[in-house]
Amino acid sequence: MRKQIFSLLVNNNAGLLSRVAGLFSRRGYSIDSITSGMTTDERYTRLTVVAKGDEQILSQIEKQLLKLEDVLDIKVLAEGESVCRELIMVKVMANAVQRAEIISIADIFRAKIVDVERESLMLELTGNQSKVEAFLNLLEGYNILELARTGITGLSRGVKGIKVIDD
Repeated sequence: MRKQIFSLLVNNNAGLLSRVAGLFSRRGYSIDSITSGMTTDERYTRLTVVAKGDEQILSQIEKQLLKLEDVLDIKVLAEGESVCRELIMVKVMANAVQRAEIISIADIFRAKIVDVERESLMLELTGNQSKVEAFLNLLEGYNILELARTGITGLSRGVKGIKVIDD
């Protein structure tokens, strides 16, 4: 099994996310992550769907997604041909000694400290999945109070294959 990232350009219509999720659940496919956000044109949304499967399953997922009425374009975001990122926010319990250690780890990964309280720190990190995982591995020895992850989002490199929507 391998992971594949699909970038979908879709009409910004109500219920679309539900229809995409329903397509996966009806066929027994699993979604590793799904992100959604409006593009520069509010009529369109970009969905990034990450799924795992063998070649046949991944091919079937792409074909089924293309059949959805509001899907205008699908790109498979291949490694080396795209830029993919994930955002995490992590709240860590920290006394004075731990605070300095955690800040050192944050500096190495270029994480931002977005909130400081007497007993905790909140960090924000953006990067590829391996960077995020390495960061979290170094924080394992600390008491992580809360963690939020956005899931993967991405775009293909360059201008080749850009879908232009005519009015």
